[in-house]
Amino acid sequence: MKRTLLGALVFCACVAASPAANAQVGGGMNFFHKPNIADIFHPVVGSGASYEQQHKDGTKTTLEMTIVARDTFEGKDAYWFEVGHNDKNSTDLSYAKLLITKDDFEFHKIIVMMPGSPTPMEMPFNPSQQSKEKIKDNLEKWHKVGAEPVTVPAGTFLCDHWAKDDGKGDVWVSSKITPMGMVKEVDENSTMVLVKTISGATDHITGTPQKFDPQALRQQIMQQMQHPKNQ
Repeated sequence: MKRTLLGALVFCACVAASPAANAQVGGGMNFFHKPNIADIFHPVVGSGASYEQQHKDGTKTTLEMTIVARDTFEGKDAYWFEVGHNDKNSTDLSYAKLLITKDDFEFHKIIVMMPGSPTPMEMPFNPSQQSKEKIKDNLEKWHKVGAEPVTVPAGTFLCDHWAKDDGKGDVWVSSKITPMGMVKEVDENSTMVLVKTISGATDHITGTPQKFDPQALRQQIMQQMQHPKNQ
């Protein structure tokens, strides 16, 4: 899997690891205690948000988050949360979607689609106890600063401001943005801002997913590394 896509999956599914801990990819979204996450997650099918991430080296990448379908899991109300992300060498987005139960904000399935691949793949999702402890420890390093207006390319929003205790990260969120509320994030390595809200979003991952095949995935990664698309 591309590291950028892995970073996006980690920030969505684990809600924990910082960019430095994940090969310095993807946004953080690691600033909430879990009850706040459940409150801020406002899924609206067909809606979402698009972000631009400016990296320290001057390059830019794109991140999209949308809700593409409603579902159930073991009798619980659930939604398919789709994430699109590109790397610094390509404008093509890699996509992943995650099945999330709304009330407890638990992740249950992860399906990925690599650029150029005709078939989606369902990835295993079973975080270790060590990973869970790391998530818990990281969540305790953020605190809410207050409310303030923030202006980004998508407009001006009254946001809740969260800051990391060590002063190396800030994020601003608004309940008006679906699905995760993020308007702006700043850390040591990058700045990410909301560029536009999305309506009429459709699923980029179609077809019956295959079970995880490590060898096939490695081959896809090698092909993309050898033949990156630049537009």
